[in-house]
Amino acid sequence: MYLKRGAWRGARARTSAVVLGAALLIAGCSSSGDGEEPDDNVGAGISQQPKETDPFWVNPDGNAAEQVAALEKAGKKEDAEQIRKIAQQPTGEWIGPENPEQEARGYTEAADKAGRTALLVLYNIPHRDCGQYSQGGAADGNAYRDWIDGVAKGIEDRAATVILEPDALLHLVDGCTPDEFHEERYDLLKGAIAKLKSLKNTKVYVDAGNAGWGHPDQIFEPLKWAGIDQADGFSVNVSNFYTTKDSIAYGKELSTKVGNKPFVIDTSRNGNGPYTEGNPDERWCNPPGRALGETPTTKTADPLVDAYVWVKRPGESDGECKGGPKAGEWWARYALSLAKASK
Repeated sequence: MYLKRGAWRGARARTSAVVLGAALLIAGCSSSGDGEEPDDNVGAGISQQPKETDPFWVNPDGNAAEQVAALEKAGKKEDAEQIRKIAQQPTGEWIGPENPEQEARGYTEAADKAGRTALLVLYNIPHRDCGQYSQGGAADGNAYRDWIDGVAKGIEDRAATVILEPDALLHLVDGCTPDEFHEERYDLLKGAIAKLKSLKNTKVYVDAGNAGWGHPDQIFEPLKWAGIDQADGFSVNVSNFYTTKDSIAYGKELSTKVGNKPFVIDTSRNGNGPYTEGNPDERWCNPPGRALGETPTTKTADPLVDAYVWVKRPGESDGECKGGPKAGEWWARYALSLAKASK
């Protein structure tokens, strides 16, 4: 039996407001959970990581950076330095449903200005998450195609790495998404890959599950039907907690079945591996005792692994479980526990 993933782990529930040009403003921050409300970045001093090992862009105005600034302002220097472990790393920017062209342009222009690659996450497939914590998505296939077109127009020729539709294939395989939507979903994913790969400097990785979900035999054909041959590769462990070692093993076995495609691993919260206690159906949701994993880099432990990336944004909730806020909202207390538990 494979493990049903349930609701999407940490989808960005609110849309980031991106002004034209390279300037970014993160809209509507939620309560930090400890009485501290993240203010606008007032000088957290967030810088980029060395380009030779980590080409991805660090957003200096993200929630973690704002939390660092708020903690420093409150005189909580030690906590600020802990949260800085998150703020100084590049994390995925989840493109919202309303202004895809504007957001994609804002993120890629900011990254380009810094000489980096933007890491974008596209999560807007119709019938998303089977009506669970992160339900939603485009109204229909045509709306989704228009949305993808907007993302592509925003990216243009600037460098971008795209993680395409977390859980979209898994929910076809595990029976969560009704059969009548399967054919359209494959068509939409294939079309999205083709559109994004028509751009000059965009890489695309299609989500392909995690080491605890099941077996590669269950998903390699769906990956092919979705157009993996046209993509740069696939992603594993997105927003999950399986170790890098186990994720590499899973990814390598799957790779042999899809033309030896490379893959990327989400290492954002896998420092202590998966949670094994409590209700098995909710072990994925804000599990206690987890830690940050390997920092993002293209210098990995295996030549088939293109990069370790932080697709999930550490510190943002998986959903309303274990005392957490809505999926995608900043939860300072959980962010601090992740940072303190990391090496």
